[in-house]
Amino acid sequence: MVMRRFTALLYGWITIFLLMLVSSFILALIIRFSEMGESTLHWLTFGLGIVYVFAGGIFAGIKGKEKGWMLGALTGLGYSLFIFLYQFLAYNQLFDGQQWLYHGLFLTAAILGGITGVNFQGNQE
Repeated sequence: MVMRRFTALLYGWITIFLLMLVSSFILALIIRFSEMGESTLHWLTFGLGIVYVFAGGIFAGIKGKEKGWMLGALTGLGYSLFIFLYQFLAYNQLFDGQQWLYHGLFLTAAILGGITGVNFQGNQE
């Protein structure tokens, strides 16, 4: 049971980071080869982040098959913890008020994704 939940969390986290890696590459190409600036992409990247964390919650819920709210919450918290540690260790900065709000929204999206993912299963088994 515990191993299945941990595997589900890994699927969720891997989904998030693969989607972010691919979109970062695409957005870097857009910035490089167009006249669009980095500041223009702020809301686009935030929106993509919400979608990706939601997708990570869905994959965690599908793989875990039960307690989607908990799997989604742990997926979102793990993602936020990773971002926090990266920001703190690499840039020596803590979250500010706006980032706490963003990560609260990420957590909410991941929880909703986990609930949705568990319900994708239906009554199969």
